[in-house]
Amino acid sequence: MDERSAANLRAERIAAIEAVRAASLLCRAVREALIPSDSVAKADRSPVTVADLGSQALISLALADAFPDDPIVGEEDATLLRTDPDGPIAAAVLRHVRAARPDATAEIVADALARCSHPGGATGRFWTLDPVDGTKGFLRGGQYAVALALIEDGEPVLGLLGCPNLPLDQDEPGAGAGVGCLFVAERGAGAVLIPLDGDSHETPIRVSPPESPGEARWAESVEAGHSDQDDAARVAESLGLLQAPLRMDSQAKYAAVARGEAAIYLRLPTSDAYRERIWDHAAGWLIVREAGGEVTDIHGQPFDFSTGRGLELNQGVVASAGGTLHAEVLRAVARALNA
Repeated sequence: MDERSAANLRAERIAAIEAVRAASLLCRAVREALIPSDSVAKADRSPVTVADLGSQALISLALADAFPDDPIVGEEDATLLRTDPDGPIAAAVLRHVRAARPDATAEIVADALARCSHPGGATGRFWTLDPVDGTKGFLRGGQYAVALALIEDGEPVLGLLGCPNLPLDQDEPGAGAGVGCLFVAERGAGAVLIPLDGDSHETPIRVSPPESPGEARWAESVEAGHSDQDDAARVAESLGLLQAPLRMDSQAKYAAVARGEAAIYLRLPTSDAYRERIWDHAAGWLIVREAGGEVTDIHGQPFDFSTGRGLELNQGVVASAGGTLHAEVLRAVARALNA
């Protein structure tokens, strides 16, 4: 990225960092006080929480303040709040949003959620947002992420992951270690780690290629429904991977690869018909690539974020520390899926 391009994203970067930080802290506060009434079931039976709606509303409001003409492709909508405006979910969402935005009303929050209905596409500029990526991890006290990316003409140019439950020091994850990470990447400008709490010191991050494929640590989803773990085990066997998988929810797996905690991330399809959503991958994709890694689908095709709300031309995910490792992983994936 040249100096002119970087300067053009400076305002976006500042606004996005503050928005993701505020949303991440909201999620943490909701999690600490989680009660059963704070979650309901979507039509697809996955849980949606006060954190999902509050996080999306906060980020939508922040982006509307800074860039009122920018549309948003978001995972959530205002249906729940508008169909049950006096219910406990709506009340809790408003209470948590008001902690950061005291002027918020129920109508303002619902409008902020409704604003996130852009269809995406190949031209123009828009943001894509997953307010709580890894909702099941959030509910069980595992990993989750607030994922935000800016896409221009079909390509992510700014990506952020707020990971409230991820240790700052991957080598010292135990008691006493700082917890809460904010990852930021700009196209052509690298990737950094910022503490979610305290100062805003930026530490550059880089992938860590193993000396041999067998020494690589690999990451995959906790939920077997998100990735075919049997196929992944066959890939690991084919590569001679010696370590057990690092299983975590959400795009935190992309962050693990980007900062060298893992060298491979596999998300292998459980259905030929399923296509990933852009909000589930845009931020993590850019962070890994700007940290020196590589991300493709299982066929080695680059991600195409220009086809709407879904990655319609791609299937699955292979992320790695790059170099010759990526090609070796793709060959192992092909062998496992064709076995």
